[in-house]
Amino acid sequence: MAHMLNYNLAVPDADDAGALPALVAEGDELDALVRTVDDWSVPTPAPGWTIAHQIAHLAWADANALSALRTPDAFGAELGRAEAEGGGYADEAAAAGAAKPRPVLLDEWRAGRAELAAALRDTPWDHAFPWYMSEVTPALMTPLRLMETWAHGQDVFDAVGVTHRPTDRLRHVASLGVLGRALSFAAAGLPEPADPFRVELTALDGRTWAWGPETAAQRVRGDAVDFCLCVTRRRPWSGTGMTATGEDARKWLEVARVFL
Repeated sequence: MAHMLNYNLAVPDADDAGALPALVAEGDELDALVRTVDDWSVPTPAPGWTIAHQIAHLAWADANALSALRTPDAFGAELGRAEAEGGGYADEAAAAGAAKPRPVLLDEWRAGRAELAAALRDTPWDHAFPWYMSEVTPALMTPLRLMETWAHGQDVFDAVGVTHRPTDRLRHVASLGVLGRALSFAAAGLPEPADPFRVELTALDGRTWAWGPETAAQRVRGDAVDFCLCVTRRRPWSGTGMTATGEDARKWLEVARVFL
């Protein structure tokens, strides 16, 4: 799941001022979809997870983010449980939430994400607070919550056979994907390449979103949606139109991720 990551207080270079309204809009779009789905027991691409599991996970992660921001000492107990329970930690929380009646879970998710958005809005953008394996700030947590809402939302859209309409909000997800290159190599047990990378992505309106020096030999190109699907591990890069120039660039796309 997408709650354990370490960006060492780095901040994505996308438009920070637009990250919070983008987070709210992403949640609203997923809400508009799931409120039309009566049966939340439909399986999603995540093994063992239904639509209810996906919404329960988002509600739980929002609650944890709010706890970390407002009561960091109390959040320490949650960190202890995560360390003790290991890989099944997020699955158990999702299962517990999914067992709740659909209207209850929907109301909890709505209230929680609204409260988190308000808390992020009212907190200095550079205020550091604890998170899993790291510290974060509202400037980083906001796109992180956007990324996770989009990624788990993609699972729900796939489950019900509805196209997930791309928007400019993906710039924030893509920026995290670029920022997470070191995490990708570390998670695969590989050293991070020393050479610079160039990433060029085609946005919905035809513009190019670019990161890194133009002269870099290691290059990644493709559609912004494909890149976001790749780094959130919703699609293998071989199943997208992404291209990589250079051995390190190809390896990055093979192991790319924005979470552990």
